[in-house]
Amino acid sequence: MITYNTINTAMPDIAEAEVTAWLRQVARSYGKVLGDVNYIFVDDETILSVNQRFLGHDYYTDHIGFDYSEGNALSGDIYISLDTVRTNAALYGATPAEELRRIIVHGLLHLCGLRDKSPEEQTRMRQAEDKALREQGARGKEQEKTVASEQSSCPRPLPLAPNN
Repeated sequence: MITYNTINTAMPDIAEAEVTAWLRQVARSYGKVLGDVNYIFVDDETILSVNQRFLGHDYYTDHIGFDYSEGNALSGDIYISLDTVRTNAALYGATPAEELRRIIVHGLLHLCGLRDKSPEEQTRMRQAEDKALREQGARGKEQEKTVASEQSSCPRPLPLAPNN
């Protein structure tokens, strides 16, 4: 099951059922099934706090993942900073919705076992993202949505074990 939550930001305007079906197909293409995957959309200050507290890093990032997968069942918490998604979209010439879809699938690909530390791993990750995004487009790409920046809150316990 995939859930979508927020901390200190508004819920982005995404088609949750469509995104969930797409992610289920991506997982299946890696021989995996979805367990409990929680997407937590946050602001920059929240992602910085999680990064400092759990990873000892003092910088902003677009996402942080905590992998609780067992066997072929994918489970984890994936924090996504909507502020950084918007910044990166402008930097890379994408819409916020396009960049958000890329980061959403990027987090799931990490749970599938892909890494992106070395240049070779980064190339493989980008290819996997591009393939998943093309497949989503072939299934009926959702209308472009904007990433909201209003404040809202959904309390959620912080994770215990990091995997970024």
